[in-house]
Amino acid sequence: MCGIAGIALRHGEAAPPEVLARLDAALAHRGPDGGGQTVAAGAALVHRRLAIIDVAGGDQPLFEPGGAALIANGEIYSYRELKRDLLADVAFATGSDCEPALHLYRREGLGFAEKLRGMWAIAIHDRAARRVVLSRDPFGIKPLYIAETKHGLAFASEPRALLEAGLVARGIDPRARDELVELQFTTGAETIFPGIRRLLPGETVAIEEGRIVERRRRAALPEGGPETIDDAAALARLDAALTESVDLHQRSDVPYGLFLSGGIDSAALLALMRRLNDRPVLAFTAGFDDPSAADERAAARAAARAAGAAHEEITVTEADFWAHLPAIAACMDDPAADYAIVPTWLLARRARQDVKVVLAGEGGDEIFGGYGRYRAAMRPWWRGGRVMRARGILERLGLRRHATSAWRDGMEAAAAAAASPGRTRLMVAQATDMVDWLPNDLLAKLDRCLMAHGVEGRTPFLDPAVAAAAFRLPDALKVRGGLGKWVLRAWLDRHLPEARPFARKQGFTVPVGAWIARRGDRLGRLVAADPAVAELCPPDAVAALYRKPGKHEGFAAWTLLFYALWHRAHVRGLAPAGDVFDTLAAGG
Repeated sequence: MCGIAGIALRHGEAAPPEVLARLDAALAHRGPDGGGQTVAAGAALVHRRLAIIDVAGGDQPLFEPGGAALIANGEIYSYRELKRDLLADVAFATGSDCEPALHLYRREGLGFAEKLRGMWAIAIHDRAARRVVLSRDPFGIKPLYIAETKHGLAFASEPRALLEAGLVARGIDPRARDELVELQFTTGAETIFPGIRRLLPGETVAIEEGRIVERRRRAALPEGGPETIDDAAALARLDAALTESVDLHQRSDVPYGLFLSGGIDSAALLALMRRLNDRPVLAFTAGFDDPSAADERAAARAAARAAGAAHEEITVTEADFWAHLPAIAACMDDPAADYAIVPTWLLARRARQDVKVVLAGEGGDEIFGGYGRYRAAMRPWWRGGRVMRARGILERLGLRRHATSAWRDGMEAAAAAAASPGRTRLMVAQATDMVDWLPNDLLAKLDRCLMAHGVEGRTPFLDPAVAAAAFRLPDALKVRGGLGKWVLRAWLDRHLPEARPFARKQGFTVPVGAWIARRGDRLGRLVAADPAVAELCPPDAVAALYRKPGKHEGFAAWTLLFYALWHRAHVRGLAPAGDVFDTLAAGG
């Protein structure tokens, strides 16, 4: 797990050393264990390392006899199997999980990414072919951003590296900003920063003379409609796929643990880790000291006790929220206004005292059909069905100066692309979320909040074999009796019934609405005075919002608070100036 950056240069130009130094410094938090560079005609690569596998010998860049160099952010979980396949032709120089990808590129060309199993953002400089290859895993677990610059095509693990290196001017795309404040995340390849694009999940591109000349895309989900399979066969197939995936995701030369909520997904991982480990699983859980929150610590505690886990709990307080939110917003450079960033960041800080790797349950709802919005999407409109995210966060309250529906365009395009032949309404809803919500909100949150503390997050549900085993299951194996994720619940009921898998899903909530309401008068005045917020909403309406109780008002108040802090950090380029109130009062 690392940070990568570089430039694919035009006409054999030389990369400015000061630019490479700034890229390295901007990504240092992602790789506190070391760094490396390679500079050659046509390309410069920069790497920061968080050492997980082959701690002593796995420094990057990695090189192969044909003259290609590789840097990577991620883990190739199938590296042992790939090494066995390549041993007849290759003498490996390291025990790194990423080295097989480099030799596989030499054998397969751009098709090398089809053979990988893991999470990755990879850059390869092929000197002989005078090209740079970039690749991202099909679920978008690891981020990678690109930008056209005067030097050529630059890339980095985080947009802020491109901004802080001076390769792209700071600014904001109004279309993406509207998505952020209405959806809480942004969609598609374009980011909120003009000129910075995401390499899409599953994309592999070849760059020559500073321009992309070839693209390939690997799908995360299998095509086709529901399979014909009974409950027993589905459970057996799921058990095999999950066991293999968790086993692979535990490959590590450093200590690892688990983020354990009171929900189904992380409890399933706990059951599998108990099966696969000789020592007690080290599990970390966050809860809240506010009665308005759905605190799941008691459920997590019961599951941990039944599994014999070593269980660590933290309490997220209102004081934590005000003290740390400016720093948390600053780490979310590709923004997601998801209040779960607060406990995730604090939990990662605690976990780093004991481990460098944590497994997490992201992707379980998308793979197995867990969200309530999926059940609504399954019904036709005359039976109460509704389009996902039909109303925007600010739109529903009439807060915007200039109302627009364009913020839905990206989601509608994703839904249209997801509706491939044979898929049910449920499958289309799942596939739609896999395109943007998952990589641009949930996985961005996990990546930034954990990497801020030098912790690697792994997501065993986001695995090709698990997707193949689960996505094409019949709807009735995903949703039954008004409950989502039925097949996963049934599996968990066999293997860890103490987790109460058929209890109604609470949903993970953070009591930001209650916290904001208690400071509403002062906070409302500060947020209303923020120039980025004032551009969107009349200040009087914003100040009034913070004095109103209610679920929708609270979520809108949170969104505008996050946006004000985020904009200050990443568009104005200002560091936090203390807690929330001091930072907002400092202006800038």
